[in-house]
This record gives sequence, C-alpha cells and structure tokens, in this order.
Amino acid sequence: MEVESLIKRKLTVTFVTTMIPSMILAYFYISDRIKSAHPHGLGVDFLGWLSMYSMYIGLIVLIYGNLVSVGLEHLQKKWFLNHIWLYVLLHGIFGLANGLLFQEFTLALSGMIVALFYALIDRWLFVRARVQKSYKMFFLFPVVLCGLLWGYFQIMSEPLPPFTMEDAVEFATVDNGTVTDVFPKYIGKWEEQIDGYQVERETAVQEIGNEKYLITFTERWNKGEVEGFSSFSYEVERGSLTASGREWEEPPYNK
Repeated sequence: MEVESLIKRKLTVTFVTTMIPSMILAYFYISDRIKSAHPHGLGVDFLGWLSMYSMYIGLIVLIYGNLVSVGLEHLQKKWFLNHIWLYVLLHGIFGLANGLLFQEFTLALSGMIVALFYALIDRWLFVRARVQKSYKMFFLFPVVLCGLLWGYFQIMSEPLPPFTMEDAVEFATVDNGTVTDVFPKYIGKWEEQIDGYQVERETAVQEIGNEKYLITFTERWNKGEVEGFSSFSYEVERGSLTASGREWEEPPYNK
C-alpha cells in the first residue's frame, strides 16, 4: 500500500511539475507573438508549444526527477526525517545537473526552480496523503488553467482573413517541383508554341463549399491534325490540398 501511495504521489507531482512550467514558458512565448503584425491562431499555437515543452520537461521529470526524489526520500527517512527544508534544498541542487552538463546558466537555473517546485508539491501531497485528502485538485487546476490560457489567446487572436480563390490558386501552384509548376499561377490561360505545337495551359477555379475550391489544371495542344488534352484537379481548403480527378495524356513535346 505504501509503494502504491508513493507511485501515485510521484506521478501526480510529475504531472503538475510538467504542466505548470510548460504553461508558463508557452505563455511567455505566445505573448511575444501578440506584438506581431498579424497574430492569428494564438490559442492553437499555445497548445502546440505547451505540448513541445511538456514532452521535454515531462521526460526529464519522469525519469531523472523521480529517481532522484525517491532516493532523497529514502535518505530523508533514515537521516533527516524532520528536516523538510533539506529535502527541498537537495532537490534544487540536483536540479542544476542539466544546466551544468551543458554549461548553460539559464538551463541550470530553470532546472533548479522546477526541482524546488517539484519538492514543494511533493511535500504538500505527502501531508495530504497522511490525512487521506484527495489529489483531484492537483489534476484539475492545471487543466482548468490550460483552458483559460487557451481561451485568452483565442480572444487575443485576430480573425483569419477570407480564403479566396486567388489564395487557393497561390497555394496550389507554389513552386515545389510538381506538375503544377508549368501552369499559370493565376486564374486564366497561357498560350505558346513548343516544338511546333500550339500549347494552351489553363488554371480554372470553382467554389464548391465555404472557402473550399476545385482547381483544375488543363493542358491542350495541337499541330496540324494532331491534338491532345490532359487535365487534373485538386480540392483546396486553407492549408489543405487533395487530388480530385485526372485525365492524363502525355504531351508529345518537351515541357
């Protein structure tokens, strides 16, 4: 039962110690973006940076932090049971390790602060466990705080501008080494002679939904009685491009 309580307490501390510093770091990073010219999607960006920081901090706390803490707790029971301040201080000293390893003062200071926070939360939970109080608020508080910060950044975000036909064409014809590179990067036609063939290339757009478009690239050629045709389409939304259809015939000339 004691081992089960220890594991439950350490995992709870790991969650809190991971989430709170990660939210603080993500908050400061996104706050800087508010000063930029077009701060769109700040809430989504906040969650993205929170996830990144959480993975980094969480991995260190889960493995290194818990191993050190369990060891220090064992030593405390044997040698300094009534000296909680020493237990907390030793956590802070071990928290310096990552920064000292990479010779980075800021990293060392951050590690020490997180380790001290870990130790304080751990001792708080230890006292609550002795009087059989629940840990629920320690899970609920970071989740609620995260939701509030996400909502704040969403409110601070400027609404995205409309995604127009022209935007869709620009997105679909960006130079990326694909077959669309030779087609007009605007809605319209391009005509020229290639190897004696009269070639026409067209970029056409049809709105098929709210800010959703069907872009069709068509190529026609003729030379005397020889003529041909090929076409392919994409469904385009903001940040998304999906192949829709294709009628393909290989042109008899070098593009």
